[in-house]
Amino acid sequence: MASPARTLISDQYEVETGRKLSPVGGLASFGVTDRLVGRTDLMAIQIDRHLPPRPRAFHVLSAPIEGLLTPVAYGQVREACYAICLAPTGPSVQARRRPWPEAELLGCVLRPAARVLDTLTARGITHRGIRLDNVFQSVPGQPVVMGTAWTGPPAMTQPALFEPPYSAMCLPAGRGEGTIADDVYALGVLLLCLALGHPVLEQHDDTTIIRRKLELGTYAALAGDERLPPVIGDLVRGMVAEDPEHRPTPALLLDPASARGRRVAARPPRRAQRPMTLSGGEVWSTRSLALALAVVPDEGAQAVRSGRVEQWLRRSLGDAQVAAGVEELVRHRVDDVTPGNDAELLMRAVALIDPLAPLCWRGVAIWPDGIGPALAVAQADAPDVLVRLEEVIVREEAANWASLRADRCDVAMLRAEARQRHSWLPQRGGQGSGDMSRLTYLLNPLMPCRSPLLVGHWVARLADLLPALEEVAGHAERQQTDPIDGHVAAFIAARLERRLDNELSTQIGGAAACLAQIRTLAQLQSRLHPRPLPALAAWLAARASPVVSTWRNRERRAGIEHRLQPLAAAGYLAPMLHVLDDPGARSADVREAQEAAAALAGLDAELAQISGGSGGRTATATRLGQEIAAGLGLAALAVALVIAALG
Repeated sequence: MASPARTLISDQYEVETGRKLSPVGGLASFGVTDRLVGRTDLMAIQIDRHLPPRPRAFHVLSAPIEGLLTPVAYGQVREACYAICLAPTGPSVQARRRPWPEAELLGCVLRPAARVLDTLTARGITHRGIRLDNVFQSVPGQPVVMGTAWTGPPAMTQPALFEPPYSAMCLPAGRGEGTIADDVYALGVLLLCLALGHPVLEQHDDTTIIRRKLELGTYAALAGDERLPPVIGDLVRGMVAEDPEHRPTPALLLDPASARGRRVAARPPRRAQRPMTLSGGEVWSTRSLALALAVVPDEGAQAVRSGRVEQWLRRSLGDAQVAAGVEELVRHRVDDVTPGNDAELLMRAVALIDPLAPLCWRGVAIWPDGIGPALAVAQADAPDVLVRLEEVIVREEAANWASLRADRCDVAMLRAEARQRHSWLPQRGGQGSGDMSRLTYLLNPLMPCRSPLLVGHWVARLADLLPALEEVAGHAERQQTDPIDGHVAAFIAARLERRLDNELSTQIGGAAACLAQIRTLAQLQSRLHPRPLPALAAWLAARASPVVSTWRNRERRAGIEHRLQPLAAAGYLAPMLHVLDDPGARSADVREAQEAAAALAGLDAELAQISGGSGGRTATATRLGQEIAAGLGLAALAVALVIAALG
């Protein structure tokens, strides 16, 4: 029987790709053996190449945390990348379909989870993956262990049930890191589900759950008429407060009695006397109105401009302050009805109506720190979303949105980040060196290069690029194109400083682009891979005909072609570059070409002069011939006369 396929991470962790474990967060996982100490209680989670992991988490969580499955290693092997962490010692808490006792909820769930969140707070990072299938317990009565949440964008796989509405309404990849208060919220929902013995609102989809939370408030929407243990009920009510500032901190949750005593009373959402209808649905509160406006942007902008929103807020809901703010927004933009400014008007109106709402732009909701992962996912399968994200970046709407909620965010930091994203975006020429791909790689430092040339290879570090190109260079179909396509160019530009990035800022095609590619790859070889690359060199030599054809001297051109072959076989690109673009030889070639051109011009001028003066010379010759003939005739006559006279 054949042994299962195995790969090695960090020269220590043996990933047994033939021994599959249960999926984790929708991602495949495999058994792992630590070759140094012989441990087998590990698992490898395979990273989805379209879902960039959280880079800071792998650095911050390098030191283990009790009660949390922290990553111990991270690395790629050819076509796949894995995060290595401890495997859970028991099933997820989702398996226990019966109500948990209050004492077990406090001692085995709340306190251990609060300690983990308190440690995460000290390290400046959030979890964003607390849910029923990602919290584990070895046996009843033992503290739970929180699962991993670092192998993809934060909160991307979270159901709307466990997310606050202002996060659940966003693009799944664009929910951002959030705050520890969002983890407290998810922990509160977890306690509620365990106390009841089943997930709540199982029969509802995410859209319905979000609307229900906004209309009724989270606690009323989830708990309804269910009876909870008194302590758990009071704790959960505070933990799922609508305003994150009203939720208890993890440190406070370590003492449930204190957390229960300091609970902030939350008002239920104000309900209108009459609903407002948008896109066939009814809304009854300000926050549900903000969501309805955001999801139907064209109709929403028209409702704001026409005064319907302001009138409903004032007359049906009785919120004169918000109504006045919306009226002021419209008054300043009464004559500006371009699509882009309609979108900005609606974005500002949503932020004014619901200060907790994310940035909403033309039907897309996102948190500014989620723009990077959202770009990565949109580039893979959502071009329409990509266009809207580009508009947000170009218009620096994150800064405009931040200015509307200055009391809830760092406006200066968000404005600086918006300007930086915009400055990274403009095209500076070249094969994708400054487009959305480059920005996406910049904002996602662990995302692999998505070039079609590199299918079957995981190239997230620049040091892995040349070996991958060397391996694919042997495929005939690859050699029909250049080694640096748009994605490779964007990847290099994002991973290097601007000095080398400028090498790619050249016209597409032709000798200049060919030299730029060889020069860039030669510098990468000298810096990162000082080993021969014969297949890649041969690939470049075969694509170098535009450069060779720029040499004028036929013998020199033939000599260059002859010299390229052994240099390519040696596998070093710098000598090839020197032959193709030798400044001294190039100057001599230009000088000789100029001298030859000058000599040719002299010959052409002489021939032209000869050709142009032939008529004049013929007339002169004719005249001289006539004069000579006449002279000879007179001389003959004179001789004849003399002879006659003499006698």
